[in-house]
Amino acid sequence: MNDQPESRRQPTWRPLSSDRARRSSFKPTVRRASRSGPAGLALLCTVTILSGTVSLRAAEVQATGIVEPFINVTLSASVPGIVTSRNFQEGDQVKAGEVLLELDSSLERFEAERRKVVRDQKRSDFEGTKKLYSTTKGISKEEMDKQEAEYRVAALEYDMAVEQLRRRQIIAPHAGVINEIMLEVGESCQPYESLIQVVDTRQCYLVADIEASEGMRLKQGKMVTLEIDLGSGKAVVPGRIVFVSPMVDPASGLQKLKILFENKDALIRPGLTGVMLSDS
Repeated sequence: MNDQPESRRQPTWRPLSSDRARRSSFKPTVRRASRSGPAGLALLCTVTILSGTVSLRAAEVQATGIVEPFINVTLSASVPGIVTSRNFQEGDQVKAGEVLLELDSSLERFEAERRKVVRDQKRSDFEGTKKLYSTTKGISKEEMDKQEAEYRVAALEYDMAVEQLRRRQIIAPHAGVINEIMLEVGESCQPYESLIQVVDTRQCYLVADIEASEGMRLKQGKMVTLEIDLGSGKAVVPGRIVFVSPMVDPASGLQKLKILFENKDALIRPGLTGVMLSDS
């Protein structure tokens, strides 16, 4: 039989991702198999087999984000006034309920005292009238009801005066650190003007945007690894996904997520960048 040119089937190559290539050590092995083709022609088929140790770990999901404090609030007053007292300085630790800043409150304090005197007097009149009605019936029930109504109105007016006085103080809603005080003593402020910023960095978030296709692989509550760039090195800390946005930004195709992590030593500062690593 006449010699025929040898036919070979070229293998189909699929590019390996860089991550997979790093984790695999492939050595190509060429094997040849022969079989009879049409008209008794002998065909040689060349098959390339990639052999080696391949990691079975699923592909990593990565997302880059910004560190944000667990709590970040900017406090203001609901009334106008002049700053008369700054009880803390920037950088000070504060506890929930402490008075951070005070506005002028002389008139409000006097009004609260006046309302308190009126309330106490109305209460005394009502209690005397009630006792007289219950023991001797020497007064009508209508008169007793009138005394009770006047006492209750006086009590409400006193509570309102106390509330107006309280609004002259800026009170810490939670524990944290004073990051910024916007006004000095003697400066005036308008209602709802920013006065003081308090942050709590004992815990922080890494807030990141991720491709929607990758975000579908992440679930709330999943533990992940965070690498935070400190400038002089990287801090590697565990984190927990606490929020995966149910929406995808139609313009960018990105999905927002938040990862909570502990930062009790305040080593990691809000504003730094970091990367989330997750095995899906």
